[in-house]
Amino acid sequence: MSMNHKTLVLYIFTRTQRQNILKLYIKYMVSLRCKMIVKQELTNLGLHYVVVDLGMVEIMEDITQKQHDLMKENLLRYGLELLDDKKSILIERIKNVIIEMIHNSEELPVINYSDYISEKLNHDYTYLSNIFSEVKGITIQHFIIIHKIEKVKELILYDELNLTEISDKLQYSSVAHLSNQFKKVTGLSPSFYKQFKQKRKANLENV
Repeated sequence: MSMNHKTLVLYIFTRTQRQNILKLYIKYMVSLRCKMIVKQELTNLGLHYVVVDLGMVEIMEDITQKQHDLMKENLLRYGLELLDDKKSILIERIKNVIIEMIHNSEELPVINYSDYISEKLNHDYTYLSNIFSEVKGITIQHFIIIHKIEKVKELILYDELNLTEISDKLQYSSVAHLSNQFKKVTGLSPSFYKQFKQKRKANLENV
């Protein structure tokens, strides 16, 4: 193995102690379609995956420099990015934990978000928060708020839950708290947002 390859493995992958597993971290990998693309690229390169999850892949063997370069080039065609440095990997892991927590979980964790993120990533929350703010220019808390409001939008348009139920589901202290945060982020009240989207949909259907 060359010195360059040793450096590459050090920055891109972490090896578990229990198994011969390597982890790859991929930016912008946020949907089922992204997972399918990554699986196909791994197969094309002769790499055997154990897990393909949001932002992270586990494979059963080492990856050569040539395989890495081909994978990085091919993923870029789909708007995906194979990450190369520790800081970028950590930021992406923080984002994926938050996205998974808010958008893909039936219920939000009962513990504080800071404790949940810290436990998931096995890092002190202050360290994670400082790194995130430094790189992204916003706090983790603000990133969480943005995604909670996106989830509120989604639930409003589904029209299966009322605002009280949405507030409870996303662990707001009250409907007023949800509404105030929603207006601060979007500039609209939840009820006006719903009316606006419904009217816009009706207009498009009549075109």
